[in-house]
Amino acid sequence: MSPTLIVAETFKSIQGESSHAGKLTFFIRLAGCNLRCKYCDTEFALLAESGVEKTVDEIVEEAKKSKVNLIEITGGEPLAQNNTLALCEKLLFEGFEVMIETNGSYPIEVLPKDVIKILDCKTPSSGEFESNLYSNFQYLSEKDEVKFVISDFNDYIYAIKIIDEYELSDKVNNILLSPILDSISASELVELMLQDNVPARLQLQIHKFIWDKNKRGV
Repeated sequence: MSPTLIVAETFKSIQGESSHAGKLTFFIRLAGCNLRCKYCDTEFALLAESGVEKTVDEIVEEAKKSKVNLIEITGGEPLAQNNTLALCEKLLFEGFEVMIETNGSYPIEVLPKDVIKILDCKTPSSGEFESNLYSNFQYLSEKDEVKFVISDFNDYIYAIKIIDEYELSDKVNNILLSPILDSISASELVELMLQDNVPARLQLQIHKFIWDKNKRGV
């Protein structure tokens, strides 16, 4: 029997973040998260009870019907569910390009090597930065990406420290600094990046410019 997962929602849209921004993507948002970040923008997916149970086979069939090759598994926190690995393996077997966005508090070495990992390194303003599993950095490859959500100068300084300390620019091709625009403007963050020659790229959540920032399923 096909293993099951608790799914908050699935939908086809454009990728709003990462170096893949703008690409058509099929999203699989799993329900349940072990963290409670202060800036969380998907609170509806925090609890496992918010989702419905689906088999891996059912989810893969939905992906096939989307006619889109790029898949993102997100949450909630996808690695909080053991059967996420089975889903990744099945999607890869079916020929999909698979990305997974994880909050960085679970070991990523368990993931298949062909999965593109978007590792969110929690900054101090999240209230959860002590949950970062820094040993994950050693399992990153060039195709993977590290994201820092920035809401203030302290977050920025923290991100720069981590990038330097763990030599992240030597490990991945893309380091993402993503401003919370209600707290720090994109121009403010860019000025800091220019000043320090940060080996990173600015990330704006472009789906929030296209649709209402609270709209689901986009």
